[in-house]
Amino acid sequence: MKNNPNNRILAIFSTVCLMAVFLTSCEEEFLDAEPQSFFTPSNALDTPDGLNSILSQAMRNLRAEYYGDGAPMITENVFSEVSVEGTTDKSGPAQDLNLLILPDANLNSANTNRIGWFWQEFYKAIKYANTVIGRLDDAEFESEAQKNDILGRALFHRAYRYYRLTQQFGDIPLILEEVTSPRLDFVSTSRETILEKIKEDLNRAVPMVSETANNGDVNRAAVQHLLTKVNLALGDFDEAIASASAVIDGGGYALMTERFGVDAGDPTKDVTWDLHQVENKSIPGNTEAILNVIDRLGYEDNGDFGGGTSIMRQAVPLWWRFINTPDGQNGMSDNPGIEIDQVLQYGRGIGRNRGTAYSTEQIWDNANNDERFKDGNWVEMEDMLYNAPSLKDAGNPYYGENLELYLPDGTPLCSDTIRNWYDFPHYKLYVDDPLAVKPSGGHGDWYVYRLAETYLLRAEAYFWKDNLAAAAADINAVRLRAKADPITAAEVNIDYILDERARELYYEENRKTELTRIAFIFAKTGKTAYNGQSYSLDNFSQKNFWYDRIMEVTDFYNIGLKTIHGDEYTMSPYHVLWPVPASAINANTQGHINQNEGYPGAESNVPPLTTIPDVD
Repeated sequence: MKNNPNNRILAIFSTVCLMAVFLTSCEEEFLDAEPQSFFTPSNALDTPDGLNSILSQAMRNLRAEYYGDGAPMITENVFSEVSVEGTTDKSGPAQDLNLLILPDANLNSANTNRIGWFWQEFYKAIKYANTVIGRLDDAEFESEAQKNDILGRALFHRAYRYYRLTQQFGDIPLILEEVTSPRLDFVSTSRETILEKIKEDLNRAVPMVSETANNGDVNRAAVQHLLTKVNLALGDFDEAIASASAVIDGGGYALMTERFGVDAGDPTKDVTWDLHQVENKSIPGNTEAILNVIDRLGYEDNGDFGGGTSIMRQAVPLWWRFINTPDGQNGMSDNPGIEIDQVLQYGRGIGRNRGTAYSTEQIWDNANNDERFKDGNWVEMEDMLYNAPSLKDAGNPYYGENLELYLPDGTPLCSDTIRNWYDFPHYKLYVDDPLAVKPSGGHGDWYVYRLAETYLLRAEAYFWKDNLAAAAADINAVRLRAKADPITAAEVNIDYILDERARELYYEENRKTELTRIAFIFAKTGKTAYNGQSYSLDNFSQKNFWYDRIMEVTDFYNIGLKTIHGDEYTMSPYHVLWPVPASAINANTQGHINQNEGYPGAESNVPPLTTIPDVD
């Protein structure tokens, strides 16, 4: 171990995050708990406990996407059709994408976007997985099954990151072994080649990983669920059906259709509410949860993430400011303990993850009895009340009345409808926050993979196979649980599947990842989309389904819409893939990492590798 690394090596390591130069000055940057157990292999990596401690860091890394202020999950949402960046009082957040999303911009900040977080943190987790895989033969195990389970979970963690990175950045460096000395010679490998490799790894991992696991750890169904996504990404639709069916029909999982958990005795609630209460997500009776991340106060292994979910702060509108009564008075208050206390009920939102009209209105047309949109589960702004105590003190007749957006003559009563006025799924976003005076969203477990998505993945595979009756049956399994009307085979297309994913998986799925995956499938297969367009891999960054979909169903980008700060919402087709951070490319002086088309630096691209490198 080098105690005094030269400045150049340290700078390269901190920016590229592809090199495992295990320097003492970097330990706390890469590990949050017991860093010495990682850096002293003679003490740790020759035991199952030591290897598991590394995998626990990979799980903690996975968990960090969902928690805290400006959570990386928000970036996944705003680069899709379900949300936009709603911070309207300053420049910097990801709104004017043509101006701001550049390789040398600030790509890893809670105040801008978290593109760089995915690059840095996912490669960090790949480092963890490669270390475990490479050191496995140095350890002694109680049984071959124990060894296989550890190997299988390491393969999952590596495959999970490469699956996400290939849908976020496309062609990227493929690293399959522990790097123990400085390297500046990384090269890009084609997205397709990487997907083929992780498919091989996941098929290998399926029989290795235990069918059951402790809360917050990887089990066999999680491997099969991820394998389904990889099979879809490769266009292997029969195999996607098989891997999804192994979970759905395997006997260990079932959609939750009966009341359960902490509010089971409350007749005003329903199973949709029960399913999304954080106290219920990881209990043994929840047969729908496949893979969860754990966040609980006092949970010593993987829990107690600083700041908790912060989900109400991020995704609930900033309802408590800039909304007036029809007679021009300030109508709202976020003070707790007042007569009409709405901050404890809904949280003190700031509208960062601003739902679009597509996700908050359009997909709910003709919702009928759908529990996901019923009163109490779903909040429309008009359901909220003018609650400012000053109104009551003045005897204002609007105190306690429902909010209104416009006067009869069309004059708006809200000065910032982007940030302050949009509907939201209360059942999804409510997380009790007892430690905060004005709740932001407290600690709680979160779904990564859930059986409802497995059904929708299999439905998609059936769609690509033109088996629309089977696709409708899988979609209806999810819809009927929510008391929604069933659909017919004739209604099935990718438009409907994406709508159903948005209804069921909002702020759960990695929406940009999945929408880009579907765009790649259209380009690979040449299949005509429901919009009448066909696509090709030859000009993917100039014309793709991802961009056309967002332009079709949302009304923010490229129409001149500006925030109150004056920043215009813009987007281009090349944003289907994120820019590789310039720091990674520039530091890699002896190799070549390609930049994605549309961004500065792409003119220097070279053909990516299409073979898997040999691993000793």
